Amino acid sequence: MAARKGRPAVGSSLHSAAPGARPAAAASSGTAGTPAFTRPALAPGLVAAIVLLACIAFLDAPAFVFVRWGVTVLALIVLVFATRGRAWWAAVLMAAVAVCWNPLVTIPIPGQVWAALQIVAAALFIVVGILVKVPRTTEEPPAR
Repeated sequence: MAARKGRPAVGSSLHSAAPGARPAAAASSGTAGTPAFTRPALAPGLVAAIVLLACIAFLDAPAFVFVRWGVTVLALIVLVFATRGRAWWAAVLMAAVAVCWNPLVTIPIPGQVWAALQIVAAALFIVVGILVKVPRTTEEPPAR
């Protein structure tokens, strides 16, 4: 049986026993115990930080082009989540990372500066992943 809009289905574990009583989890945070937002940029941000820190040793190697591709793609993924969460500051920073690590049009940066930028970008990915919050939608997606 389908649930009414904004209410759990009858017989659901989220349905309270007493009429009008709210479950204990729902009383502390949002409806039905779920927060009103998600942090979808956290996972790709952590993966990008790991890649950036692990691949500092490959700066002069030809394999660094694969690191550039990975960081660019992950920066664009985090950029999409930042725009969905309306965190424009994070979107601008992720666009800058995507441009700097772009493997097609490379920016000539010396090795020591590049190694420092790797660490700064890793910290930036972690901070953006933690701070970007995308609101949950309460409406269901349209049927296709």
